[in-house]
Amino acid sequence: MDIESSFISEDQIIEVSEEMIRNIFSELLDVDLGSFPRISYKDAMNRYGSDKPDLRIPLELIEIKDLMVDVDFKVFSGPAKDNEGRVAAICVPNGNSISRKKIDDYTNFVSIYGAKGLAYIKVNDKDNLEEGLQSPIVKFLPHDIRQKILQRTGAKNGDLIFFGADKYKIVSNALGALRIKLGEDLNLYTSGWAPLWVVDFPMFEKNKSGELTPLHHPFTSPNCSIDELKESPLDAVTDAYDVVLNGTELGGGSVRIHDTKMQNTVLNLLNIDDKEADEKFGFLISALQHGCPPHAGLAIGFDRLIMLMTGSDSIRDVIAFPKTQTASCLLTDAPGQAAQDQLEELHIRFQGLDKEE
Repeated sequence: MDIESSFISEDQIIEVSEEMIRNIFSELLDVDLGSFPRISYKDAMNRYGSDKPDLRIPLELIEIKDLMVDVDFKVFSGPAKDNEGRVAAICVPNGNSISRKKIDDYTNFVSIYGAKGLAYIKVNDKDNLEEGLQSPIVKFLPHDIRQKILQRTGAKNGDLIFFGADKYKIVSNALGALRIKLGEDLNLYTSGWAPLWVVDFPMFEKNKSGELTPLHHPFTSPNCSIDELKESPLDAVTDAYDVVLNGTELGGGSVRIHDTKMQNTVLNLLNIDDKEADEKFGFLISALQHGCPPHAGLAIGFDRLIMLMTGSDSIRDVIAFPKTQTASCLLTDAPGQAAQDQLEELHIRFQGLDKEE
């Protein structure tokens, strides 16, 4: 389901899409989704470690980077002193019942996301900072830091605190995934449905080589001036928006760039000079030069929506003729072998193979 419209704002796109989804749930499931909250991309990553957070799970990531700068524990102090580092915690209510074996399982789980380990503290008695905290790392933390951790996380007796310390992205991804895993394993869901909008996505992020790359695509409109974009590209946010339900992204869209100078500026920041831009996107730039109205759009994954509404475990359960994991079609036996006359008609030749092969 796709919306493409001219002379329309982000708020208008969100309003009409939200109303449509609410009506679908109301008429078909007799469910009132209510008003969808909006959360910025930055807040979503800081609080939930994901740009498609499942708000049914009450756990949040709690920043403790400032508390770890001077501790005599390099696992924490290293990332705390790193401008691109992060030290965060998740407090699990009544988590003391989680066994050591299960903690080891969670440690292996977060390693999938690049985490080198998973520190923890079991809070047996929060008033006894010497013997009431059970953990291999407690001895590295001064009493005042232990107290501040308990206060900031809101930990109570019987709770378990997990920690992540590494580059920002690794900690966010690892603890964000752990948050979802804990919600499933401990059945922490507080509601049946939790929709939201994630807005204010950054225009750019850095890739592994340290170069700028668009977070969505290079045709999303930044909500700043050209000069501001040039001066601080990593601080620029866009008029982009994703609609999320129960931790699944239903769809997303953005206000598009309709100004030639802004479009060229974005491409230049991506190390695409005017000559290359003309070769790759000349048709678009030409169209913008001849007059293009402000426009925006949004596309919703219909199959994803139906999957959630029917309680299906896989999107393939709601697709009429789904492909297998190897991308083959059981209905048509595709991909099949092309006949030689078909290849010749399309001027396709397999180099180094005989016709018989």
